[in-house]
Amino acid sequence: MTTITNTYGNRRVIPGFGITLGYTLAYLGVIVLLPLAAVVARSAGVGWDDFISIIGSPRTLHSLWLSFGAALAAALIDAVFGFLVAWVLVRYRFPGR
Repeated sequence: MTTITNTYGNRRVIPGFGITLGYTLAYLGVIVLLPLAAVVARSAGVGWDDFISIIGSPRTLHSLWLSFGAALAAALIDAVFGFLVAWVLVRYRFPGR
């Protein structure tokens, strides 16, 4: 039995993956985690009564209604187009399929 050895040594398939992953995680930490930590730290000083009054305010309820409505509309539009693309991929034969 013949054993084939790797002549290139222990090389990764994607060069620079560790550096790229490090930059990505650092960027994610700055853009997402720092503002989230600031929101949590700021809301820690608010009592339950103030928290419930903030959640129940008309401005908050309207913003939640808009967010969930936009998400529902996007999901319905994506479902229609996804169904059409899936139907075309299954129904017809063409190059690159």
